[in-house]
Amino acid sequence: MKKLRNKLFWTIFLILTAFLLTVSTIFNSESYFREKNSVINSLDMMSRREDKPKREDFKQFEKPEGLEEKDSEEIIVPEENDDRKMFMDVILYTIELDENNEIKNVISHNENTSTAEIEEYAKEILTKEEGKYVGNLYTTKYSYNYIKNSQIVIIDNTENMTRLRKSLLNSILICLISEILIIIITNVLTRWIIKPVEESFNKQKQFVQDASHELKTPLAVIMASSEALEKDKNTKWIKSIQNESERMSKLIKSLLDLAKLEDFNNKQNYKVENISKVIEKQLLSFESILFEKNIKFDYDIDENIELNCDIDRIKELVSIIMDNAIKHSDSPGEIKVNLKKDKNNITLDIINKGDPIPKGMEEKIFERFYRADESRNRDENRFGLGLSIAKNIATNHNGTIQASSSDGYTTFKVTIKK
Repeated sequence: MKKLRNKLFWTIFLILTAFLLTVSTIFNSESYFREKNSVINSLDMMSRREDKPKREDFKQFEKPEGLEEKDSEEIIVPEENDDRKMFMDVILYTIELDENNEIKNVISHNENTSTAEIEEYAKEILTKEEGKYVGNLYTTKYSYNYIKNSQIVIIDNTENMTRLRKSLLNSILICLISEILIIIITNVLTRWIIKPVEESFNKQKQFVQDASHELKTPLAVIMASSEALEKDKNTKWIKSIQNESERMSKLIKSLLDLAKLEDFNNKQNYKVENISKVIEKQLLSFESILFEKNIKFDYDIDENIELNCDIDRIKELVSIIMDNAIKHSDSPGEIKVNLKKDKNNITLDIINKGDPIPKGMEEKIFERFYRADESRNRDENRFGLGLSIAKNIATNHNGTIQASSSDGYTTFKVTIKK
């Protein structure tokens, strides 16, 4: 349930975040291209004005015949500061070039700006190919239009840059505030969506627990009756009752264990333990079985490995994997156990020589009630719950369990983060 809740939370969160980033990107892109088009238009307009006659090109007009004196006074001659009037919202400079593409004159349309920096920049432009250059308006201070042997029009992008950066900063601040709201909204939506599923899951878990507890009493009666009947020598039926009772009792215990293990937040039995000694002692309890089945056994355990854990569950984890390894080992066979620690992880490897895991079933074997051989498992009172329990134990201890087969050996690897 916790995994489902987390997956749903991150799905909603990422969708809302992607939408927010898309809107922010579109807004800033539109602002950027608007400023860029403004710079391009200014460059084009200023370059076209070069084609218009200059003041010194106007000759003294002769008064045409029939033209009254008052009419001649209405002829308008362009003023030198017309460019400044037209581009009052843009700081620009015009560099006039002679026939040899040398700087002839620098015209600044901003009285407060020194032309020395512009002239140096113009010399740098002369080393490049002619044409229009705008650059990145977030970082580029000057844009220009270079016409060889004619002129260079330079625009100061400082104001554009300031507006764009301010807009970007505002967008980032809005996004950060929105992300906080998205987290709150996502959390509320996740709880609302997951509530029916959680209720159904809890009812199912409660059913397993209730059914298991209800079955305990009749099972106890059956087992007690079978023991009484055994005295009357009715061994055929008695053995059958006993076997089935034991099977049902084992199944109920496994179901109860699963129900408890799926409550990931139950940490009341956790404390720091020296698992090196505990696991070694648990492994030694299998020596007689290993000897009986002619299985060579060896182990390599690092000393004094400590872990905050439910030690009874760690013992159960080792027992389940060892039992599985013995069951699937050849006779004569071989089992090796390694318990190692590094800076971040504790790793338990249990390796046996024998029956391999069918290809493609490495994950499926950890599912509830999975049994590769139905008849064999029934004869041995196995229900396919052991490895599922082992996986839950590993998960509850912030770990993982994996299985693989190669070259006749099968390895179960449990990795727990320290």
